[in-house]
This record gives sequence, structure tokens and C-alpha cells, in this order.
Amino acid sequence: MNEKKPNVLKVKKNDPELDWFILICGSALLAIIVLSMILEPESSLLIINHAFTVITRDFGIIYILLLNAIIVFLTYLTLSKKGSIKLGPEGAKKDYSNFSWIAMLFCTGIGAAVIYWGATEWTFYYANSPQIAHEDQAILWAASYGAYHWGPLTWSLYALTTVAFGVSYHHKNIPSLKLSAACAGFLGSYREKWPGRIIDLFFIIGLIGTSATGLAFGVDLVTASIAKLASLENDQQLQLTIMLIVTLLIAFSVYKGLDKGIRLLSVINARLALLFLLFIFLVGPTQFILEMSFASIGLITQNFFSLVTWTDPLQKNNFVENWTVFYIAWGMALGPFIGMFVAKISRGRTIREVILGMLGWGSLGCFLFFAVLGNYAIHLELNEIYPVIQSVNDIGQTSTIAAIIAILPMGYFLLLFIAIIGIIFAATTYDSATYTLAAGTSREIKPDQHPSLKNRMYWAFALGSLPSALLFLGGLEPLKAATTLASFPLLIVYVILMISIYRMLK
Repeated sequence: MNEKKPNVLKVKKNDPELDWFILICGSALLAIIVLSMILEPESSLLIINHAFTVITRDFGIIYILLLNAIIVFLTYLTLSKKGSIKLGPEGAKKDYSNFSWIAMLFCTGIGAAVIYWGATEWTFYYANSPQIAHEDQAILWAASYGAYHWGPLTWSLYALTTVAFGVSYHHKNIPSLKLSAACAGFLGSYREKWPGRIIDLFFIIGLIGTSATGLAFGVDLVTASIAKLASLENDQQLQLTIMLIVTLLIAFSVYKGLDKGIRLLSVINARLALLFLLFIFLVGPTQFILEMSFASIGLITQNFFSLVTWTDPLQKNNFVENWTVFYIAWGMALGPFIGMFVAKISRGRTIREVILGMLGWGSLGCFLFFAVLGNYAIHLELNEIYPVIQSVNDIGQTSTIAAIIAILPMGYFLLLFIAIIGIIFAATTYDSATYTLAAGTSREIKPDQHPSLKNRMYWAFALGSLPSALLFLGGLEPLKAATTLASFPLLIVYVILMISIYRMLK
């Protein structure tokens, strides 16, 4: 008993010191947003939607130009000698196996939202894609656009922030996982002054907005599956109950730590998700899924440069603003969160390995969901087995997903299976978010340290309030708008990150 006391005291002394300014400002911001949504839901919804329209319409071109600049910059890093630089000291070994690393970066960056969108996103594109010249191309473009949005478009944004954090933390040995530390090559000594503090606050804003959106998607999917399975009404009471269960699972994972918590849940969920997709592929329209998937790969490859530079200059519809700009905004708001976390687990890997791994494995993982779930749903629509498009319009995406899963052999067992996957996906994404927030509100974190348990537990419970408020507002548009608003302050930060990386590697 007496021998354990010094160890306990030592752990407490070694806990990273809190950055009270960022912690208090972030908490106050969260409280203001949540209370505003609860007390004035109609006004909040009006403000959020108006801001979304203004940002996507007037600043959409800036998002697209910045995305193209980032893709060019990542290509330069990958092909140059800088790509061979290892994150960590010379001879450093990888902290995690390749499968664990891939599982964690995927579950962190995507979560249950990939199921939510993978099965039904094509319904929004079917009649609205700007690339459609003939009616017979509509389905193929609808099946392909989602894989493009969730593939190289968003993962290039995640890769940039990961490299920025990795270079500052592992290569330049800056003992901090704040966004301002990743900008050290540009900010210099101003990293610890007001410019750096403002950037860190932007990081907190982006993370709070996007993690809440992702969790809301996941909870909505789980409640729809359970409601279909148990013949219950998919109401706010059921959603809040699921939210509580997910929050408790997050708290458990946080308590267990990075290796026994996030890593274990991510590996389990990656295997469950692959098993789920394999089952649908085998018992569903296998040939149709294969043919559509290969056709989508060819279409995206052939038209990639056209897709990445499309701005709809004639303003024929709002497709670019509502979808492409939205996904760029989503990726930018999520980028610092994913970048910080993936950088933390990427010690021993080269910059080239990180970039290609994230773009390759991340895009492939998302493509599998869109290829299997999306093409299965398209098959139901084209063969008049189930009216997917009408169902999405009438009862919403999550209830439609539950309905098309129930059609499969062992459908009701699959509903339980997808509910479990959705809960774990939501938990791993949110657990990573709490870890990142705790790291962002700590002054310094050495490579052998983690944010304090109390700090992580605080954010685990505090963050559960915002997705609950977003679900209270209801509908898809508030979730999309919240993500876009969270990304807007980060536009200039991404420019700073590219300059910072170049200077730190130079």
C-alpha cells in the first residue's frame, strides 16, 4: 500500500497543465450555443440557415480554390525528398500496427456518418448533378459523386493537418498538440501570444461544431434502427436515451485510455463494419454492386480534374454550394481534430506514408460503404423493390436506411447489428473528439503523455449537450449549417498551415 502512493502522486504531477483560457472560453461558447438553441430554437434555426446560405454562395469559390492548393501542396510533399522525413526520432518504431492505425484513423475521421450518407446520399444527386448530360447518366453520376466527396476531397484536408501536427510535434519536438503549435513555422514566438490563442479558439469552435454533427448523424441512425426493430416511435425521447448510452460508452472508453479505449473500439468496429458490408455484398445484388462500383471508379478517375475545379459559374443550380462546398467545409472543420489525433498515433511513419495512407485507405474505406450500401439502395429503386427516393422525402434518411436493411435476409438481425456498429462508431469518433479537446486545452503534452483523465472526462460529458440541441432543432439542414459555420474561421488557418509546414521542413 505504501509503495503505491508515490506513483499516484507522480502521475498527478505529470498530468499536463490545463490552459484555462482556452478551456473556459470553449466551455462558455458551448454553453451559449446550446442554451440559444434550446431557448430560441426558431431564431437559432433561422440564423444558422441564413449564415449557411451566405457562406456557401459568397465564399464557395474560396473553399474550392483552397482545396486545389492543398492537393497540389500534398503532391509536392509526397514526391519530394521531404516525404521521406520520419515523424519521430531516428530509428523510432511505429507505435501501432498498420491495421490498428488504419482502423483508428478511419473510425476517428468518419464514424457513423458514412453509413448515414453511404446508403442514401445518391438520392439527393439523382436529379441535381451538374455533370449530367443525358438521363441515362443520372444514376451513374449519383452513385459516383458521394465516393468523390468522401474520398480524395475530404481526406486531403485531413492529411494536411496531420502532417502539420506531425511535423511540429514529432519532427520539431514542440511539446504541444494545439493548432497554434502546428502553425509554429509561420507564427514563431506569436504562437504563445494572441494570434496563437485566437487560432486555438478557432480549433475549439470547429471541433465542437463538427463532432456534434457527426454524433447527431450516428444517434439518428441508431434510433431509427431500434425503432424499426422494436416497433417504437423514433422520437426525441428515444434519441436522447441513445445519446446517453453513447455518452456513457465514451466515458468508459476515455477512462480506459487511448490504447485500451479508442484503439480497441476502433479495431472491433472496423471488423464489424467490414463483416456487415461483406454480408450485404454477398446476399444482395452482387453483380450489380460490382459493375456499378467499377463504373464509378472509372467515372471519378476520368473526370477528377473537372470535379475538383467545378464551380458552376452559370449558377444553374445550388449543387456546388449545397454539397461540394459543404463537404469541403466539413473536411476543414474536422481537419484539425483528425490531424491532431492521427499525428499522435503516427510516430515512426514517414510523411509520405501518412499522406498516401490517409488518402488511400481513408478513401477506400469510404468507397466501400458507398459502393455496397449505395448501389444496393439504387438496385432497390431501379427494380421497384422499394421506393428509396420517395421514402427519403417522406420519412427521412435514417428511417429509409432501416427499411432497406430490413428487406435483406436476416434483416431484423442486421438492424441490431447496424445499431451496435452505429453506437461504437459514434463512441469512437466522439471519444477521439474528447481526447483532442482535452489535448487542445492542455498547455504542453510530451510524446509519452496523454491529457489528464479529468479533462477528458469533462469533455466527454460536456460535448453530449450540443448534438442533443441539434437533434432538438431537427432536420438535416441545421447539421450541415453547423458544420459550415464551424469551418469558416479556419479558411485562413489552412493557408497558414501550408506555409508553416514548408518552413518547418526547410
